[in-house]
Amino acid sequence: MSACWPPPEWREDPVIPGPEHGHPTYHVYSQEQTVQIEELRQYAHSLVLPESDPYRQWELRWLNKSDTIPRYMRAAKWKTNDAQKRIKGTLEWRREFKPDLIPPDEVKIECETGKIILNGFDNDGRPIIYMRPGRENTETSPRQLRHLVWWLERAKDMMPPGQESLVIFIDYKTATLRTNPSISIAIKTLGILQQHYVETLGRAIIINLPIILNFFYKGIAPFLDPVTRDKMRFNPDVTELIPRSHLESEFGGDYEYEFDHESYWKQIVDHCGIAPDGTRLSGYFDGPTTLPPPENGVVPVHRDAEDTLEKKEHAETEPT
Repeated sequence: MSACWPPPEWREDPVIPGPEHGHPTYHVYSQEQTVQIEELRQYAHSLVLPESDPYRQWELRWLNKSDTIPRYMRAAKWKTNDAQKRIKGTLEWRREFKPDLIPPDEVKIECETGKIILNGFDNDGRPIIYMRPGRENTETSPRQLRHLVWWLERAKDMMPPGQESLVIFIDYKTATLRTNPSISIAIKTLGILQQHYVETLGRAIIINLPIILNFFYKGIAPFLDPVTRDKMRFNPDVTELIPRSHLESEFGGDYEYEFDHESYWKQIVDHCGIAPDGTRLSGYFDGPTTLPPPENGVVPVHRDAEDTLEKKEHAETEPT
C-alpha cells in the first residue's frame, strides 16, 4: 500500500484532509474474551451463504474484517447469546440491503446539494459525516436511507488503520418542518445505526436545532438506546472536538471548503474504487489503497475507555 494521504489527486483541491490527531489505545482482551470472540467468529461463519451465492464473497469480506466480530461482542456486553442474535440479524439485513454494493448512480442525486457529505476527521481521527437537513432535495423514499448507508460505508473506507468509529455532525441551520426527515425515517435510520453498525458511532454532534424541531428529538427519544444517547452532544464548542484545520469555516474552523457536487462525488468514488455496479475496481476489494503515513500524527484507534472530552459536561444544552 502507498503511504500517501490524502492521495496525490486530492492535494490541489482536497476533499477530505487527512487525520492529524488521535490517541492510540488498542483494545486489550482477556483470555476469556478472546475465546468468546473466537466462538462468535465460528458461529458467524457457520451462517455464511453457500459458495453458489454471488453475495458470499461480500459477506466473508465483512465478517473477516478485524473489527467486525469484536464489535458485536462488545455491543452485547460479552453476552454470547446476545452477540449471536445481533450478528445473525445483521447478516440477514446485509443480504437483503447489500450495503456494500450500492451503485453510485443509484444515490448520486441525493448528494447534489451536499445534504450529507464526508469531510475531515475529529480530534480522535474519526471521519466526520456532515448532515444538513436544510439542504433536502428529494422526496421521502427508500433511496434516502440507501444514500445514508452509502456514506456509512464510505466512512468505513476512509478510516485510518485501527479506527472503528465515526462522527455524525448534524447542522439544522435553514432546516424546516418540510425539509427535516420524518420521525419514521429517523427511527429507521436509528435502527440501522444501532443494530447493524454497532460500536460505529463515536459521537453525534447536533447544532442549530430550532425550537420548532424539539418535538422531533422527543419523538425519537424512546428509540435511542442509552449508549447512543450518551454519545450525543447538543451545541458543543466544536472547536474542542475537531481540529480547526478540519473544521469547516462556517463552524469556526480554518477549513475553507466550497462544495462542488460533480468534483466531490467523482473524487470520493474514485478514491474508494467503487465500480458503476457497486462492486470494487481491481485492487480495491479490501478498500482504498492509500493510508495516512505515521508522520501525519499518531494513527488513531477505537478505545474502550471514554474519551476525555466525552466526560466533560460543559456548556452543552440538550433540547427541552
